Amino acid sequence: MLKVEIISIEIDQDHAHLFLNALPTCSPADIMAKIKGVTSKRLREEFTHLAYLPSLWIRSYFVSTAGNVSSEAIKRYVEQQKTRG
Repeated sequence: MLKVEIISIEIDQDHAHLFLNALPTCSPADIMAKIKGVTSKRLREEFTHLAYLPSLWIRSYFVSTAGNVSSEAIKRYVEQQKTRG
């Protein structure tokens, strides 16, 4: 079981920003594969017209570590993405 805490999330029309907390032993690739797989399955179950699409997600993603940035600063950044055009 993958243990990841979602601290903040903002969804736009064509992308999503997630601020996650995960153990350093969890690889970003494994985390993203699980997120994309679970969300694709659930979206296709709820919105049956999506079942005909070949894919809901593209293969790429961007991952970065927080480093010396505070959790609050990252959370604010993610939340502000919904106000940007």
